[in-house]
Amino acid sequence: MGRTADYSQQTCGIAGALEIIGDPWTLLILRDAFRGVRRFEQWQERLGVARNVLAARLKTLVAHGVLETRRYSERPPRHEYVLTKKGQDLRGVLLTMADWGNKHVYEGKAPVQFVHDHCGQPFTPRIVCDHCGEALIPGDLRHVHLHEDAPTVGEALAKAKG
Repeated sequence: MGRTADYSQQTCGIAGALEIIGDPWTLLILRDAFRGVRRFEQWQERLGVARNVLAARLKTLVAHGVLETRRYSERPPRHEYVLTKKGQDLRGVLLTMADWGNKHVYEGKAPVQFVHDHCGQPFTPRIVCDHCGEALIPGDLRHVHLHEDAPTVGEALAKAKG
């Protein structure tokens, strides 16, 4: 499944995220990065993705500050990819997507379950209000436009690179 959508003219946080991480291979690369994969060959072996596709996705993630490269060998020069703070902020997104897939694709017969190390219980992500700590339920949110003159996704990303 190739990526053909262009979100650059949208003015929306979801579209902005999709512009950077919306490719299916990218999400699987991130999944494996959270599992400790850091090297090109590891991703290529695990995912079976074409080398040019993998190289392009890693380059995009580095360009947008989601991953950074670190040299791990001088001779020959070799680099690994490490999640940045921006990349680490995607943990909740991936956990929520995994939970959705377990419920709605595997219909409760999930191939993998996350367990919270602190208490030893199965982990299910939930969204809570950062201010009051209350769990979000349907109907609790309203959409408020903060900046009518907000840049498009393309403009915002161009400014970030700038």
